[in-house]
Amino acid sequence: MPDKTVAELLEDNRLVVWSPVQARILFNDRFYGKPLGIPRPTEDFNAPLLLDPVEALYLLEKKEINIRRQGKNLSEKNFRKILETTFDSFHDKYLVYRGLRERGYVVTPGIKYGCDFAVYEEGPGRDHAPYVVQIMKKEEVISASEIVKAGRLASTVRKAFIIAVVNGEVVRFIEFNWWRA
Repeated sequence: MPDKTVAELLEDNRLVVWSPVQARILFNDRFYGKPLGIPRPTEDFNAPLLLDPVEALYLLEKKEINIRRQGKNLSEKNFRKILETTFDSFHDKYLVYRGLRERGYVVTPGIKYGCDFAVYEEGPGRDHAPYVVQIMKKEEVISASEIVKAGRLASTVRKAFIIAVVNGEVVRFIEFNWWRA
């Protein structure tokens, strides 16, 4: 049985899987992370893997990886505390990420689409992300013009725009689709 995958939490709060073998398993088999310095990785890449903090917490919660900082394993509780004090609205982002992953979707950072997540049915390189997701709290207000802007962007890249509304521990998804006449 192979050793459990180890992700190192660096001082700048980036997470790196240094072993190329472990990196390939996480990326190729389940689409976690992004190979370092490789914009379009093939299955046989030989590089470390950068994990997004929500991915790392999800994998730690599932007991699939260990997180180390300065040579010592971090507990899930301590790692979660670091993330929640470092990143704004981390808990909400994690709830949405976990909910989508548990529904069988592949979830990646959505920064290139100006949103929180891009969501795939099969995975990057296998299909195009049919959805982009923006997270909001229940009490937040979104204007009609903001919905139109988000919808125009999403339709330009041929994706459905989804708002993930977080209310405590509950997440509801609202999907917007645009059609051309």
